[in-house]
Amino acid sequence: MPASHDVKGIIRHVAEIIIEELKLEDVTVETFNPDMDLVDELGIDSMDLATIALVLQDEYKITIDEDDYPKLKTIRLIADYIEEKLASKN
Repeated sequence: MPASHDVKGIIRHVAEIIIEELKLEDVTVETFNPDMDLVDELGIDSMDLATIALVLQDEYKITIDEDDYPKLKTIRLIADYIEEKLASKN
């Protein structure tokens, strides 16, 4: 499980996962804009998003509802979603 549960730490970890899962070569965690639209600007499709969601569920021990996938358009929105899920677990 990732060490940091604050939004900044989650944003960083989600960026790492997306870069690794999608094999993005020209992007680093430092240069990844957390407000970039993953579908419109990065070209992530529904299969990529499903893969990322599965990895995040494993990493953070949360459930991401398929109905929520359309809301998860940016790394910041994903991080906020994860933070909410973690807070509701405690």
